[in-house]
Amino acid sequence: MEPLQILLMVLVVAGIWFIAELAITARRARRTMDGVDKTVAELNETLAEARPVVAKLDGAVDELQPAIAKIDPLLSSANVAVDALSANLVEIEGVVRDVSAVTGAAASAGNAVTGVADSATEAARKLFGKIKSAAPAAERAIEGAKAEQDSSEPAEADAPADEEHAPAAYFTYGDAPQDEAAASDEPQA
Repeated sequence: MEPLQILLMVLVVAGIWFIAELAITARRARRTMDGVDKTVAELNETLAEARPVVAKLDGAVDELQPAIAKIDPLLSSANVAVDALSANLVEIEGVVRDVSAVTGAAASAGNAVTGVADSATEAARKLFGKIKSAAPAAERAIEGAKAEQDSSEPAEADAPADEEHAPAAYFTYGDAPQDEAAASDEPQA
């Protein structure tokens, strides 16, 4: 065979192979295009459903425009209110500081009063302690003076003193008639 025939055969085989590949590619492209057509159709349906929603959103945004216009003054008045609140908090902090100082001074005064009261109580306790310790000594001195007085007086003086301090006899009704009879018998005799 001649080289020209061989070349022709190779070209024919290459042409057949190219045509087969072209047919396979066209088939795949057709499938892909069918899928794209289906997707585009679904997308068109979705867009058709979304158009009323978008129209409603446009209407809502149009209604929100006046409210959005009112937000700026509200934000500025909120800023003013926050600034006023901050100023009030600073004033309250000052008042709390003043109250704290007054409370501290009152606590110091209370501590001073407690110290004075404790000192006075301690002084009174010491004074009463001295009086209590002096009382037994004074009683011993008085008893000693009585003992000296009793020893310097005669014995006869002791008897009447004992009678005065002697316990009184009990009176019973049974004893009274006998005493009266005895008393009436004596003067007659």
